[in-house]
Amino acid sequence: MSDLYKLVIPDEGVLAGLRRFFRSILELESIQAILAPVQLPMKPSVMPALISDPDQIDHCDPLAPSFPLNAAKVVSQLTRNPIGGTVAVFLRSCEIRAFIELVKLKQGTLDEVVIIGMDCPGAFQNASYRRFVQSCTEDPGATFFNQIQKKDTAFPGNIDLAEACKACEHFTPDGADIAIGWLGMASEDHFLLKGQTDRGLDVLKQLKLPEAAAPLMRHGAIADMLAKRLAYRDDMFATTHAATSNLKKLTAYLADCVNCYNCRVVCPVCYCRECVFVTDVFDHDASQVLKWSQRRGLVKLPADTVFYHLTRLAHMSTACVGCGQCSNACPNDIPVMELFRSVAEKTQNAFGYEAGRSVDDAPPLSVFRENEFEDVVGIKGE
Repeated sequence: MSDLYKLVIPDEGVLAGLRRFFRSILELESIQAILAPVQLPMKPSVMPALISDPDQIDHCDPLAPSFPLNAAKVVSQLTRNPIGGTVAVFLRSCEIRAFIELVKLKQGTLDEVVIIGMDCPGAFQNASYRRFVQSCTEDPGATFFNQIQKKDTAFPGNIDLAEACKACEHFTPDGADIAIGWLGMASEDHFLLKGQTDRGLDVLKQLKLPEAAAPLMRHGAIADMLAKRLAYRDDMFATTHAATSNLKKLTAYLADCVNCYNCRVVCPVCYCRECVFVTDVFDHDASQVLKWSQRRGLVKLPADTVFYHLTRLAHMSTACVGCGQCSNACPNDIPVMELFRSVAEKTQNAFGYEAGRSVDDAPPLSVFRENEFEDVVGIKGE
């Protein structure tokens, strides 16, 4: 039995085909609801919604280049306790990887979800998406995707993909139960559906879809995009390392931080219920701040901005999946993502770890390895 099937694209286009596919999944007795991005009726915004009525599927838009939050946090909330049924969830690749990290941190479970992913073309920052919608004369998601398929990234108004997306090398949904593939598909009449787990295969078999074969050019298309993303990522790393290579540079890099903590709130893998930075530990008494000022002659306020980011890096760099929500949420446009990804790359490489790759990979510092970092601890294995 094949693990590849066809997602037929009707004359109405890709968006209609995806909606039809989601509807067919929701109509299965084994699936109680589907979580998918939905165009809000009150304004041109896209947010995740849990859909249980198949007639509401026509509001979903998985092609929209909108990424207002990493939905891994939503799936974590849905699965932390038993749902009482199986839910299909459509997630971007970075959302899948973030959810895998949360599962390993006991913040959710895979038991009652079927994860659907798709080759991710990227998304815009929030402000850029609003400008893009204003320039569209047709459906924003379909407009964006049609342009991406033509390899045309000259979007109106000099809008560009988010930096995190341009530097993302994990654009195929490797952790999904069902993967939707469009890269390298020469034929415009169907995309690939691949069952990547027994659970995903079971759903596809129930749908009785026509079997398919992966075209040879798909591998080349994925390799080409990967090479482009890696080159952009490595340039970003080099630029960021140069800009933050000592404390003076790092202080300048983070100078506009106002301690709003938005980056902590939106980070999908920052899961602590209470953060030390919103406790009395960092609620400094005014007399203490005055003493600092008198000692130094000048003290920047709010205080602790650099220390806050260093603490976040120490806590989260091993789990960072590079989704870019930290930069998306920053009111002062600090390139937080670039800093976190650059540090996370080194941290995860040091541990031989890749965040979100597999639930079977134990998070760093959660296990003891006898021969780890021998040059640091000064103990040589016999």
